[in-house]
Amino acid sequence: MAALLLWLHALAALLFGALALWAWRTGVTGLPRRPLAFALAATALWALAIAGIGSTDIATWFAESLRNLAWLGFMLMLHRRDAQTRPPIALGTVYGVVALVQIAALVLTLISYTNPAEIAAQIANAAVLLRMLVAVAALVLVQALWSALSPAAGGPLRTLVLALAGIWCAEFALYGIAYLAAQWRFEPLVVRGIAYVAVALAIGAALQRKGDWKIEVSRAVTYQSLSLVAIGAYFALLALATSAIAAVGGTNARILQTAFVLGSTAAILTLVANSWLRAWLKVKLAKHLFRHRYDYRTEWMRFTETLGTPQGGAGLDERIVKAVADLTESPAGVLLVPDASGLGVGASWNWDSATLPIASDEALARHLHDTGRIVELDAVRRKEDHLDAPAVPQWMLDLHTAWVLVPLPHHTELTGAILLARPPLDRALDWEDFDLLKVAGRQAASYLAESRAQDALAEAQRFDEFNRRFAFILHDIKNLVSQLTLTARNAERHADNPEFRADMVATLHNSAERMNALLARLSQNHRGRSEAPHAIEIVALIERVAGQRKGQHPVVTSGVRSAIAHADPASLEQLLGHLVQNAIEASPTHEPVTLSVSADGERVAIDVIDQGIGMSPAFIRDKLFKPFVSSKDGGFGIGAFEARQLAHAMEGRIEVTSREGKGTRFRVILKAAHPADLGAPNDNWGHAA
Repeated sequence: MAALLLWLHALAALLFGALALWAWRTGVTGLPRRPLAFALAATALWALAIAGIGSTDIATWFAESLRNLAWLGFMLMLHRRDAQTRPPIALGTVYGVVALVQIAALVLTLISYTNPAEIAAQIANAAVLLRMLVAVAALVLVQALWSALSPAAGGPLRTLVLALAGIWCAEFALYGIAYLAAQWRFEPLVVRGIAYVAVALAIGAALQRKGDWKIEVSRAVTYQSLSLVAIGAYFALLALATSAIAAVGGTNARILQTAFVLGSTAAILTLVANSWLRAWLKVKLAKHLFRHRYDYRTEWMRFTETLGTPQGGAGLDERIVKAVADLTESPAGVLLVPDASGLGVGASWNWDSATLPIASDEALARHLHDTGRIVELDAVRRKEDHLDAPAVPQWMLDLHTAWVLVPLPHHTELTGAILLARPPLDRALDWEDFDLLKVAGRQAASYLAESRAQDALAEAQRFDEFNRRFAFILHDIKNLVSQLTLTARNAERHADNPEFRADMVATLHNSAERMNALLARLSQNHRGRSEAPHAIEIVALIERVAGQRKGQHPVVTSGVRSAIAHADPASLEQLLGHLVQNAIEASPTHEPVTLSVSADGERVAIDVIDQGIGMSPAFIRDKLFKPFVSSKDGGFGIGAFEARQLAHAMEGRIEVTSREGKGTRFRVILKAAHPADLGAPNDNWGHAA
């Protein structure tokens, strides 16, 4: 072990010496050259001291302290080298405190060499504890360096920071083992030698590579620096407490010290893990240490990155909710989007959709459109906000988690609103919150408006593509018409010729097949030209539609036989054909589709009911009746769109009720005609096709 310890540290001394010479003579762009060379040289001197005179000699302790101070100075220069951003004063203070602790450890070591064995052991033990504190503090500072790395920083700087972490991890492991074992052992010293050889190789690889060495000091570094001060105070208290226990504990001192360290550490970790406490500390620090609550540059970069970078397949609506919620540390949110009669529930982030209503709210939409105010719901609950109170729906007030409502205005339109959940630290909004949420709401609204404009453009492009396809079909139809016209003219002269008649039949058969193919390209349920709406008997039409599908899927018909509606039979049959076909495709093979008719004297309702997979409210509102939007693979997506267009043409409408996993009901509502027009009997009917 002694020989291995010697050769490992001799190799480390050679490597660090070579690196120091390289860094001094060549330099590295973007790095503090002289502090780096000095730290490498100090490390080489320390490794040479261990290899030459041993690890417990006074000169070795001096070399180790010089090495640690040199690396701390290099780390501080890394933080301070950016001329554009000056690091907080707290950062330099922390480095100074850590340096003083290192000097104190050296002083205690020197004192232990001049005292009797019993007193010297206790003093040396305190020195080991201080060196552990230096290693822990340095690791926290390395973590601050890692957090301050520029997003564009390349591999060299990241490798160098990881090498620094390796140095301090090795030191912490060595002194931690020495403190717990209460003696020095060769094995940890050998492991430390191996670690330093690996660190030297990593630093050499980092210096050889080229990349961006830029470091940006942010507000987060300030928080981490203050955290380090707190950690230092905790370790100082720990050192004092363990020293006191050693003085009065007698033979059980080691057990009591271990119990105290473990218990106090567990208590500290429990407090740090509390989200409410972390939020409270962050608010207090921001309030008393900074001019503004928010680091606007950091918040805005995170906001735009969340909006522009899909994570986990999340759509734009969900990313908008998350981006706005992150500004106030809200744990959840839901997007309210314009609906036919107001604001309906849209995408959500971490919000239980079961607590949200299905119906939209018209008064809230009108109020947010007219005022653009951010609504603090707690003020409404306390009856302090009389301006917003009349427009806020009761369900929103009943949800205790509902905290604030942020409108999303774009020019003169309201593109939606975001309902945020209460953050871990419940607090009232101040002027900075309102200003930030107002700006974020406008930015999010622009993203929503742009997305909807792109959807509209894509829809127009699809219509244009459809028109081009239709033009091609018209060209083919023109050719067929020309062919049939020529056949009709020749029939006047050659009708008596058997060969001509055979050729004419073949031509007509071929033309019919080609026209059927063209019609299939236009509509899967072609029904001839439309008629003017008039009184028709619904029963026969329903039975005909059901009968056409009897070979494909069971269709059950039921309802009022006397129902007579004012409609175009061809258009209505085509409309129901679309709905029934969709219901069949959504239903399991063993579950029938139901066609039900009801009438109340003024309206006739035809229900198409299935027990299929159902649809979400967001899909019904945003996608169901949009052309070229289909949930089926290869679907063209114009069935529901054409059905609604046909219903409007007959002065009717279509209503949809659906639940995911429970099935769907499409209701076609038409004007009722007088029963005397057809003289239909008044009884109920029902059968299956």
